[in-house]
This record gives sequence, structure tokens and C-alpha cells, in this order.
Amino acid sequence: MKLTVNIDHIATLRNARGEFEPDPVHAALIAEKSGADGIVCHLREDRRHIKDHDVFKLRESISTKLDLEMAAVPNIIKIARKAKPDLATLVPERRKELTTEGGLDLQKNKSSLKKTIDLLHEKEILVSLFIDPVKSNVEIAKEINADMIEIHTGKYAEAKSKKEKLKQLNLIRDIAKYGKEIGLGVNAGHGLNYINIFPIIRIKEIDEVSIGYAIIVRAVYIGLENAVKEMKNIIKRK
Repeated sequence: MKLTVNIDHIATLRNARGEFEPDPVHAALIAEKSGADGIVCHLREDRRHIKDHDVFKLRESISTKLDLEMAAVPNIIKIARKAKPDLATLVPERRKELTTEGGLDLQKNKSSLKKTIDLLHEKEILVSLFIDPVKSNVEIAKEINADMIEIHTGKYAEAKSKKEKLKQLNLIRDIAKYGKEIGLGVNAGHGLNYINIFPIIRIKEIDEVSIGYAIIVRAVYIGLENAVKEMKNIIKRK
């Protein structure tokens, strides 16, 4: 299983003072040096953290995979086609949300998502769809030519009872297995941390996990290099 590190919150801290530091590109390089297999950034329509120039600088600077999280809207698609990340992960986006709150509505947006996937494929950009763990979502993802899915693990991470957590974990496991069976790559992310990651890394069908907030919080106490190394070492235990 691989680890990609989301560096959005580095940009959030930078933007809080309108300064140039901390630099998300510098953070990405530290994460790579510390064992990250890729870097994730989310270019939101409101540019609340990552800015356009960050995306292009990351593309120029990092040596691992760049995963650009993005809404399937024209202005962001245009930037993605120009920047050419290794992977574009299409996510739903609402202006008032603090963070992505759920998976894409694939049934409702199937036609527009297919057009977006085609536009990104024209530039040889792989495409992942951020989905809730529902079988029909996997089937639609395959139908509209997505290369992979990223399973939204938020409900699992936020579950209050053992029963609910196990229910959500089983859903993730089943969808990961089904995704693999029909030929999709399988990633997972949202709300994962240094404790709840353990059951996830035992799901052999998951190729990669995307973690941001937990690593950045840990880095406040022990430094970014150590925080990435700790998470990478956990994932390597499976």
C-alpha cells in the first residue's frame, strides 16, 4: 500500500497571514524525502488554500506522483489540462464546507463527469473518482472510463460506535474488492489518522491511502519529516 500526503493545510497556514511561508512545495519535498509515494493538493474554486501557481510549481518540483483533487468545472479542468498532474481526483465541492463531505453523485452527474474524464485523458492524465462505498458507484465509474476510484472513508473515520465502525469498514472492504474485480485502481482517503488506519491497511485491494490533516497535525508536535515517516512505517507493517 502506498501513501500520498495532502499538503493543503500547509497552504491554509500560509494564506492565514498572506505571506509566502510555510511553502507547500517545500513541505511536499520534505514529505517525499520522508517516504511519501505521492503528493495531493486540492485546487478549490475559491482558492482557499492551494493557488494556481502552487499546482504548477509542484508539477515542476516533485519527483513522485502529483494527485490534483478538483471539481469537474471548466476553469479547473483548463488548469489541470495545462499542469498535467499524474492523476486528477474528481471530487464534489461546496463553497461552505470545511472539507469534502462525501462522494460524487455519479448517477446525477454521469454525463458531465464522462466529458471531464475524456478531456483529462486527452492530456494523458489518469482520473480517479471520489465515491461513497456503494456498488453502483463503482459500476458507473467503470462505465464512464475512470481509471480508479478513491473510496470516501469519512463515515468510517467518524463512526461513534464499534458496530457502526465495523459496518463502514466492511462496506469499504467490499467496494475495494469489487473495484479490483472489475479492473479499477482503488485508493482510499478522508479522516484517516494514526489509529484508524490499521484496519484499512489490512484491506489488500486498496492500493493507496491519501492522508493530510492527521499528518500535518502530528507535524506540529514532532516535525513534518517525522510525521510522514511514522505514517509510512505504519502502512509498511501490513
